[in-house]
Amino acid sequence: MLGLAEPQQSAILLAVLGVLVALSVLLSRPIDRLGVPVVLLFLVLGMLGGSEGIGGIEFSNYQLAVQVGTIYLVLILFDGGMSTSPMAVRRVFFPATTLATVGVAATALMLAAFAWLLGIPWKESLLLSAVVSSTDAAAVFAVLRGGRLHLQPRVGQTLEVESCVNDPMAVILTITMIETFLTPGQITWMTAAEVPLQLLVGGLAGAALGYGGRYLLRRVTVPTAGLYPALTLAVVFLSFGVTTLIGGSGFLAVFITGLVLGNSDVPNRVALKRVHDALAWLSQIGIFLMFGLLVFPSRLTSVAFEGLTLGLFLAFVARPLAVFLCLLPFRYPLRETAYIGWVGLRGAVPIILASFPLLAQVEGAERIFNAVFFIVVVSTVLPGATIRTVTHWLRLGAPSRPTPSAVLDINSAYALNGEILSFLVEPTLAVCGARLADIIIPPDAAVVLVVRQADLIAARGNTVLTPGDHVYVFAKPADLPYIELLFGMPERDVGLSALGH
Repeated sequence: MLGLAEPQQSAILLAVLGVLVALSVLLSRPIDRLGVPVVLLFLVLGMLGGSEGIGGIEFSNYQLAVQVGTIYLVLILFDGGMSTSPMAVRRVFFPATTLATVGVAATALMLAAFAWLLGIPWKESLLLSAVVSSTDAAAVFAVLRGGRLHLQPRVGQTLEVESCVNDPMAVILTITMIETFLTPGQITWMTAAEVPLQLLVGGLAGAALGYGGRYLLRRVTVPTAGLYPALTLAVVFLSFGVTTLIGGSGFLAVFITGLVLGNSDVPNRVALKRVHDALAWLSQIGIFLMFGLLVFPSRLTSVAFEGLTLGLFLAFVARPLAVFLCLLPFRYPLRETAYIGWVGLRGAVPIILASFPLLAQVEGAERIFNAVFFIVVVSTVLPGATIRTVTHWLRLGAPSRPTPSAVLDINSAYALNGEILSFLVEPTLAVCGARLADIIIPPDAAVVLVVRQADLIAARGNTVLTPGDHVYVFAKPADLPYIELLFGMPERDVGLSALGH
């Protein structure tokens, strides 16, 4: 039987966590305006809430942290896949996968050699470098998408796809180094074949489960639209779990599953994307808060010099040089290569991997975990805080399209023969300056609403379309080619963009 102390302790814990999460949200916009990556705010608040901070939350369960952190990362990667187009993946597939494999290995080797020169034992240097060798999808998405940074397509796509597919290499390197610690001489040449094998199995399994999930969403009728996110979560967790059990990369599988579902015509697609976008942000808050709770500031001072020095070497030397070598065959312009090399953000994955040596009770594991703290902070602060300035210097920004102040969509428990699409009225369009009565559209289509800044305008015959208007048009699939000739390309998933402003 529970005593009185247990409910009180739970209430205190939930209250402190509530304050931390609320502060993470409320302070995110001012922090972003100062040029500081918002994920760093979550990390600092986690430290303040920890056992040595004002919150006093005692948390040192690394096994639970790995399990919960994996769930968080799965949700982040799935949302990343849902908001990525297949065309983007095809465009940067080879350079991104080269960075995710050869680039990760090259970064790890250079960092390990530098760590050894600093006096860190060779095995410990290899393990530490393996842990922080890959960029992180959570940090990349938070900085590029959360910060509403508009990059030229190839650059942004390369960074995002690389961050989603480089986890298998980092995981294999870390596990290999741990096995080297515990059972020297057991590593064979077959270890090198695990990376492409995991990527292949992960990609195929993720695609299969994505198409299976699409079939399920189209065929199953649920009593309420609110159950569709529960169904997609089931597909997400199955994608990661099944793929991992058969020897593939569960993280890559989740990204591919999201890619398939996010670009498929399924019921409540826009609403599903909003739900998973919210879950991804909650996961980013949770994973960095949790890392902050695991950090004991009093133990950091002994590795501060090593951690900061390694973080600076990683940001200024190892990552840029590895990117330059990997992208050289693909003939990226030097400014694009330099930019991709600079934006080598670390975050959730190194946090999770840094817990593996602790769970395996490897000698020096606590030192590695504390050093990872400094490396993550340096590799997040430096690129994250300077990313807008560097984007401007290298002229890699892309013009942003205005988003409407109101969002209109249809929620349905099953697929409908038609949808409402948003179009931005640009000065070059033939419909710009025309009355709706003078625009000939198919008989089964209709303009239903015009959004002009803060005004909602009823679609009447005498309504004149002006530049910058967002026009909502109901159309059936057969009429879309003609509608696009009139209004241009639709603003896909405009609701997600609008929510960010």
